[in-house]
Amino acid sequence: MSIRNLLLEYWGYCMEKEDWYPPLQPALQNVSFEQALWKPADGAANSIWENVQHLLYYKERLLARLKGTSDVFNLSNDETFRIPEASRQGWEQAKSRLMDVHAALQSELERLPEEELDAHPQRFMSLITHDAYHTGQIVLLSKLQGVWPATRSFE
Repeated sequence: MSIRNLLLEYWGYCMEKEDWYPPLQPALQNVSFEQALWKPADGAANSIWENVQHLLYYKERLLARLKGTSDVFNLSNDETFRIPEASRQGWEQAKSRLMDVHAALQSELERLPEEELDAHPQRFMSLITHDAYHTGQIVLLSKLQGVWPATRSFE
């Protein structure tokens, strides 16, 4: 299997294809505005929406780097979790942007020369593992709110 095919397979697992952990799209699908903003009373945790903002930033940054336009991406890691506008419309837009940038990066992954992917596979692999980590946090926050299904089935 080529690096491209391996990366594309795992890129799909991040967003929509079931593997050994739930992908991001179904994890966010029925998250309401209120659930997206919720944080546990005890302990330091980011909300679901803050996690989405963080994922968005790093996906948009990689896309910009691949296109040679990354000058505006200079936030600290903590700043990437900020919600720009807490509204129902803002939440829907954040989810939509996340799906759009993921698809745009997939297109880049499909078109990049094999030599470039062989030389720098970590650009995508690090985002894949990053997505898996934060998807786990999103699932946990949903469980803590009692909105994650008690049982799930997937093929």
